[in-house]
Amino acid sequence: MEPAQQRICLWFYTQGEQAARFYVSLLPDSRIERVLRDPASGTVNIVEFRLGGIGYLAINGGPHLRLTEAVPISVLTRDQGETDRLWNALIAEGGEGGRCGWLRDRFGLPWQVLPEALPRLLAQADRDAAGRVAQRLLEMGRIEIAELEAAFDDTGLHQA
Repeated sequence: MEPAQQRICLWFYTQGEQAARFYVSLLPDSRIERVLRDPASGTVNIVEFRLGGIGYLAINGGPHLRLTEAVPISVLTRDQGETDRLWNALIAEGGEGGRCGWLRDRFGLPWQVLPEALPRLLAQADRDAAGRVAQRLLEMGRIEIAELEAAFDDTGLHQA
């Protein structure tokens, strides 16, 4: 027996197709799989798509539900360049940056953009160093890997 296919549903007022097309342009292994339209009006109801190999549905469901920070998309980036590229693309044209790598894109979807270095630094055996990293993280919007590494090494790179 094949396992059931799982997808994450994202509820949009009317911009599901635009959002899905934007999202697949940002991440590798991403694509639009199918656009389902209302037979009578031709308007888009559902967009099936993949981001980084993970299945999603963008549903144009009207104003009944809203996207929430309780269910963000979290992306681990390889390096500062990828972190900056993704962060800047997501906050462009009306998105808004927040604290600790959190942001909300122009369609209202919450994201957390985290470099792979962050969980690696936080998991180190030196709990004092990991604590400095956590404290520095709380002061950031877009995450700066060099700042986290400086906090870990206690070099004082960050200028308050």
